[in-house]
Amino acid sequence: MFSFKRFALSFSLFAGIMSGVVVQADDKLPKKLQSIEGIDEYRLDNGLQVLLFPDVSKPIVTVNMTVFVGSRHEGYGEAGMAHLLEHMLFKGTENHQNIPELMKTRGANFNGTTWYDRTNYYETLRAEGDNLEFAIRLEADRMVNSFIKGEDLATEMSVVRSEFESGENDPQGVLQQRMTSAAYQWHNYGKDTIGNRSDIERVPVNALRDFYRKYYRPDNVMLTVAGKFDRKEALALIVKYFGILESPKAPINRTYTVEPAQDGERTTVVRRVGDSQWVGAAYHIPAGSDAAYPAIQILSMVLADEPGGRLYKNLKEPKIASAVYGSSYALHDPGLMMFMAEVPKDGALEETRIALLKTLEELADSPIEEEEVERAKTSILKSRELRAANPSNLAIQLSEWAAQGDWRLYFLHRDRVEQVKAADVQAAAQKYLVRNNRTVGLFIPSEKADRIEVPERTDLKDLMANYKGREPIQEGEAFDPTPTNIEERTVRGELATGIPYSFLSKKTRGASVNMMITLRFGDEKSLFGKASAAEFLGAMMKRGTTKYSFQEIKDKLDKLVASVTLNSRPQTLEISIQTKRSNLPEVLEIVESMLREPTFPEKEFEVLKSEQIVSIESQLSDPQALAPTYVQKALNPYKRGDLRYQPSIEEELEDYRKLKASDVASLYKKLLGGTNGEISVVGDFEDAVILEKLNKMMSNWKPASAYQRAGTVASTKIKRHVEKIETPDKANSIFYASQQYAMRDEDSKYPALAIANYIFGGGGLSSRLANRVRQEEGLSYGIGSGFSAHPIDERASLTIYAITNPANRDKVMQAIDEEMKRLIEKGVTEAELKSAKDGFLASIQNGRSNDAGLCAALIQNLFAGRTMEFAQNFEAKVKKLKVEDVNEAISEYFDPDGLMIATAGDFKNAKPVK
Repeated sequence: MFSFKRFALSFSLFAGIMSGVVVQADDKLPKKLQSIEGIDEYRLDNGLQVLLFPDVSKPIVTVNMTVFVGSRHEGYGEAGMAHLLEHMLFKGTENHQNIPELMKTRGANFNGTTWYDRTNYYETLRAEGDNLEFAIRLEADRMVNSFIKGEDLATEMSVVRSEFESGENDPQGVLQQRMTSAAYQWHNYGKDTIGNRSDIERVPVNALRDFYRKYYRPDNVMLTVAGKFDRKEALALIVKYFGILESPKAPINRTYTVEPAQDGERTTVVRRVGDSQWVGAAYHIPAGSDAAYPAIQILSMVLADEPGGRLYKNLKEPKIASAVYGSSYALHDPGLMMFMAEVPKDGALEETRIALLKTLEELADSPIEEEEVERAKTSILKSRELRAANPSNLAIQLSEWAAQGDWRLYFLHRDRVEQVKAADVQAAAQKYLVRNNRTVGLFIPSEKADRIEVPERTDLKDLMANYKGREPIQEGEAFDPTPTNIEERTVRGELATGIPYSFLSKKTRGASVNMMITLRFGDEKSLFGKASAAEFLGAMMKRGTTKYSFQEIKDKLDKLVASVTLNSRPQTLEISIQTKRSNLPEVLEIVESMLREPTFPEKEFEVLKSEQIVSIESQLSDPQALAPTYVQKALNPYKRGDLRYQPSIEEELEDYRKLKASDVASLYKKLLGGTNGEISVVGDFEDAVILEKLNKMMSNWKPASAYQRAGTVASTKIKRHVEKIETPDKANSIFYASQQYAMRDEDSKYPALAIANYIFGGGGLSSRLANRVRQEEGLSYGIGSGFSAHPIDERASLTIYAITNPANRDKVMQAIDEEMKRLIEKGVTEAELKSAKDGFLASIQNGRSNDAGLCAALIQNLFAGRTMEFAQNFEAKVKKLKVEDVNEAISEYFDPDGLMIATAGDFKNAKPVK
């Protein structure tokens, strides 16, 4: 490990703490500087900013460390350095040598992300034992003591390059990056955060260490702790581990580049192999902290929202474009507002470009209306309120606003959004959506310069001096999601029509509630040849009823702070609902209309069909679609037309092109009803009220054709086959493999195989596959395995995947083969098994800590005819597993010679990787 002289004292103190030496520290905890809506701010003597956000309603705690450095801070030859350094901070310190393994053992949900203005690292763990201390100690340690070794850089550089190449496969992403680069002449926002390929490949480890020393220091960091914890304990731990760190006396040189006003439209053209066309337009806008930004954000939604947005109506509905997209970036310095439209390969791109610019830049002829503004405001505020129900998400969200200069901007922005009027949005449109501020098309000289001056970033010191915020939202109760506790709190029963339900009522943050409704329909005969109609069913039921139009449904749900999704496939319609206690009855009235009174409007069907066709067409040359499709089709024993058949991408396109709105309406009329399915509700609600609503929703609704579940069988006699699929001009390739077993999830070997998979490739960054292929050899950005078994049918699947440079295809295949054979021949170790059991069981508990996840678990139990006793018994079996149990299951089931494998990529033109 290299050493930092200025942190020598800090590291020796860390060593003392880790070895149990008593370290004398200041008994006085830092004083609270201010409190905004339940979030308290503190600052240590070394400059570390601290936010504490307690919430006892979920037994988890999140620790998020935000370092105020991103791609905006990179200099010449440093493009991508902030992101590369983020990867390197998972390589360990003297005291935390294998961070992914430590996280897995504790069942943590963890990650790191890099953006223009900041880098953040977070972990969400169970609020028990020493998990809080572990997370705080880890972040303080890796902030100053990470190895940053040359040998780690050699492998991680390849991983980041693989991530870079994966982005190069996305036509929309590539065009968006080129437009951003063309829009900025001098500011670093014009450079992609992932960096420049040559800089990624050639960065010297000493330069990376210098960058680390420069920005990773207490006075450039904000630490947020959110969830279930004790304030005094958290502060004491932060002082103990962060308080001993020293900040250098020399201040960080802050960035000062201001992008000059644009004085003419700019052009960029990308020519690559692909299956659809894109056209876009980008416009310079003020920083996220500017008073005008909320109106600009609303403007982007008025233009690009679906289905009420101007672009949707002017481009998508008349089929000038198959998809439209718009966003505005809230950044530290002036950013961009960007709009894009997708056009079929044989479409008229120039016609779309003209229509796009006309819609964006001729708003004077069709001014923004208050109704459009209120709709956008409601949608923005709804999204905020739903996020606020989860302190872990909010803790990470605060990073974005803190990186703009002050975390309190998160609340000030909400206040400003509420005050925006149509006149403000119209003014923003007329100022910024103009030709000379645009990046798209061709350069055309003009007689007179028309420079659009974008205001510089606001000084936030005076702006935020007296900001107080509002009252914190309702807190939830402490709830331990153990199977026993869940079972004790769950109320089960049946609706009058026979549909079973599970209700778990509890106080939640913000009085939130989650509901899932599954309706089951049809059989093998009635659904033969109707898979595409079944897949369109859910989306079409939300696009208009006898009471509400598509737009009215969206508006009503936004005002009710509700998220409602309808997803369907053959035999299953799934409705997911998230809202607040007070609004749930009214939300169910809308859902009832969608279920009982859909109109299947022809116009909306054509829009949806066009969108789906173009989306599928884009997969015709996508490695990540072609390889899995090939494997799943090969493992599928059913004939074309059967509801369980796996179509090729070409077959799916053929079916969608033939599909009519009347086919979907006919399927609904004949097959759907309120007699078969399951319902689960978790959160803050009144049982009797919801039960009455559900009975009304399902009453007198019987299908014309009975439901009979179509079971599935495992393909167990597959011999190893490797298919090589060529996808020209794709910088990344994929390896995908699978095999199946005749097994249910109640099988005696299932727990052992679940743990075996967790060790092999299911444990995230800390697994045999990830350790070898990603961590040691740097051949893949993403690699792993998955294992699942059906609760009723005897069908279980093991899948393996890896994303890599096409030139590394053979090396990746060889490494995966070797690791699988080593697992079979030598088995797992006692240490591996202990770590895997701890992490696996903790991750299950963490999943149930989320109300949506718990709701899904309860409805799955209803489908399988189970209670939480099954989960309790399963977890007990996992705890009792011995090495010989796992090794015996591996030897019996894992079989390299039984894998169906497909690789897809540009292998013919692959260049050797240096």
